[in-house]
Amino acid sequence: MIISLLLATLLSSIIIGCKEEEKKPGITEPSVVADTIPPIPGWELVWNDEFTDSTIDLTKWSHETGGHGWGNNELQFYTNRRENSFIENGKLVIQAREENYQGMKYTSARMRSANKGDWTYGLFVVRAKLPYGKGLWPAIWMLPTDWAYGGWPASGEIDIMELLGDNIKKVYGTIHFEDASGGHGLTGGNYTLPSGNFAEEFHTFIVAWDSVGFRWMVDSTMYFSTIKGKPFDKRFHMLLNLAVGGNWPGNPDGFTIFPQRMEVEYVRVYRKSQ
Repeated sequence: MIISLLLATLLSSIIIGCKEEEKKPGITEPSVVADTIPPIPGWELVWNDEFTDSTIDLTKWSHETGGHGWGNNELQFYTNRRENSFIENGKLVIQAREENYQGMKYTSARMRSANKGDWTYGLFVVRAKLPYGKGLWPAIWMLPTDWAYGGWPASGEIDIMELLGDNIKKVYGTIHFEDASGGHGLTGGNYTLPSGNFAEEFHTFIVAWDSVGFRWMVDSTMYFSTIKGKPFDKRFHMLLNLAVGGNWPGNPDGFTIFPQRMEVEYVRVYRKSQ
């Protein structure tokens, strides 16, 4: 398992990299293009998207589309339209809208890196600001690329971050797998912000995954860890989506405001240095 000292170094590096440098009074600093991704001792950056282009990089992401409920009785139709996913001010925006579309009452977007970004083990770091309102369900997560052990949940699922929009101070980290009886097994934890909420400001969501297990972090806090090997010994890919409604979050109510956004500042994937 990744040792506590290494995690502390990692968290410190990420936090430093997220802070803006203070400018000296009365001095106008020139605009300089520079690599601002902080190095993490013991880790090598192998894949990232800083969302600095004017459009979504389709060499890294694909859209999944459809409105069939996605196994959770969700209410949105996922599209590849610019209305639902786009780059704005150096951020990826995934936007849920209340509108009639293809027989559904809501639209949104679901993006994945399958066969464009796939990894077995690593450090996964995503900085994002989340939506609010009952029935909103943003997720940053991972699925197996090859489904080597069979269909869900036998081949596993890694949830880096999930939030229910009616409690925007709390996020969840979970893994799903097949239990000993062949049913759905899961283990995970949750983290509640001591102040503020996840819709007001950007926060960094992190999972460290190795051959022994997982550790989940928010900003500078590690909040859950677990030991788990198989089926988490195959390659997985990243997903970013904003669902509306479903079995877990429930449906939007009269107080839910649309449109709603999940904004992603960056996605960074590291592997241990050789």
